[in-house]
Amino acid sequence: MASTLKIGLMGYGYAGATFHAPVIDHCGAPADAPDTPYARITAIATSQPERARADCPHARIVADIDALIASDDVQCVVIATPNDTHYPLAAKVLAAGKHVVVDKPVTLTAEEARTLARLAREHGVLFAPFHNRRWDGDFMTLRALIESGELGRVVHFESHFDRFRPQVRQRWREEASRGGGLLFDLGPHLIDQTLALFGAPESVYATVKQHRDEASAPDYVHLLLGYPDKEVVLHASALSAIEPPRFTVHGTRGSYVKMGLDTQEEQLKAGLRPGQPGFGAGNAAGTLRALQGEREVERVWPTRDGAYVEFYRAVAEAILRGTAFPVTPQDAIDVMAIIELANESAREGRRLPFARVPA
Repeated sequence: MASTLKIGLMGYGYAGATFHAPVIDHCGAPADAPDTPYARITAIATSQPERARADCPHARIVADIDALIASDDVQCVVIATPNDTHYPLAAKVLAAGKHVVVDKPVTLTAEEARTLARLAREHGVLFAPFHNRRWDGDFMTLRALIESGELGRVVHFESHFDRFRPQVRQRWREEASRGGGLLFDLGPHLIDQTLALFGAPESVYATVKQHRDEASAPDYVHLLLGYPDKEVVLHASALSAIEPPRFTVHGTRGSYVKMGLDTQEEQLKAGLRPGQPGFGAGNAAGTLRALQGEREVERVWPTRDGAYVEFYRAVAEAILRGTAFPVTPQDAIDVMAIIELANESAREGRRLPFARVPA
């Protein structure tokens, strides 16, 4: 690799400090240039400068997005700010001709996502949606299992992202007016993983509600994505004290069930970093019960280690080497279009057709 990708980080709240900064600065180096890291944070714009300085002493602290854009040592800007600011900040970066990574949801509407895709195309730069959970260990395991044919043809897929958080906290993530709530928070992960597995659905039917006392943003989301040959159920709740399986898949040759979430988020929160012993490991094994010949055989199915570093390695490879980035602007647009349809379906109480609008 010719050089290290120099990254400017916009925002140092939960997402910036947990998912972006430690992964960028610990994503390693390519085999053909072991002394040249894939990426490095060179500047951070934040309202929490003391925290950023403590965590990233090698990075300059700057005033705002304009300072990041004006910095000669910033090639790519990561937007890790509240959801309602993603679009205007990302649009400004792209219009200035710099690459951008945008945390999910990339925008609050599909039209805004299409505008970002157009700006990136016009300026010849990368617009990378931060759909990092494609690199969850359990999802990578599931994807490989489906592709292997062990399950036969998939007829039912169920994906849950459930938590128990009965108290509504005073933060922007709980405010509907700022793009808070589970449909915007966890919906992009559930939907993007499904699109990566099965492509675009034919229809969307959804229940989107507030169940907790004093909740203003959705804390219960139940989506049914219509495909001609399978049933797809996506679910997120803030009131699940007993967790259901993370994944349940039934096929013509067998079934697979996986409990528990990927370990990387909790490890990052605890201070463990990519490259350190145990990072990404510890994912619970799944259970596969499938035909072997004419017999049903139940087996423990090991779960791969998670690898969020692969997201930023792919960003660096795309920008510095011109390789294809695996999460496309069209993926981001499709996710936001399905979220819009989910809200509309929940209001109207009916199934709605999905029609892809090209980026």
